[in-house]
Amino acid sequence: MQPLIDNARTFGQRPEEFAELAEGQSPQVLFITCSDSRVVPALITGARPGELFELRTAGNIVPPYASGHPTGEAATIEYAVEVLGVRDIVVCGHSHCGAVGALVRGDDLTAVPAVRDWLAHATPRPAGAAEDPEVAEGVQSHVLAQLLRLRSYPCVERKLTEGRLDLHAWYYEVHTGAVRTHRPQTDTFEAL
Repeated sequence: MQPLIDNARTFGQRPEEFAELAEGQSPQVLFITCSDSRVVPALITGARPGELFELRTAGNIVPPYASGHPTGEAATIEYAVEVLGVRDIVVCGHSHCGAVGALVRGDDLTAVPAVRDWLAHATPRPAGAAEDPEVAEGVQSHVLAQLLRLRSYPCVERKLTEGRLDLHAWYYEVHTGAVRTHRPQTDTFEAL
């Protein structure tokens, strides 16, 4: 913890670098990814403060849209699309994902009921080989399922219909740093 505290102390000693951020934000991208500490969206994309709006959830899950029961995830998506006017949404899964690995393997999650209930939003169960530590196939099919889920959000559906929003599926390899994007024409994940 001490290195984090030390950096936080010195971080605020350069206010001139951050002054214009007080005027507002205008990110072009909503980046939905996993809460995993090895996935750092600004590091992966090279984004500076104010350039990327982030939504991080266990397993980069986009829960079903429920108009009568708002969630923090739905509020973040709606705010990004309607208020900030993002032009792109990226759903980025990653190799070695504990959440997707648990789903692929069918792990018993009774000891962590909140995790179990959250992961129930990931339906359908991702495909993939249970013995694959990278869970590449499982993560990639899971990311595509989350993109489909995003399409059910009224604000996303409307902006897609108007041609004012694009959706992207990415797969980040923790062990190499490589990023792959889904190519709908070939239904494969290829290097960016």
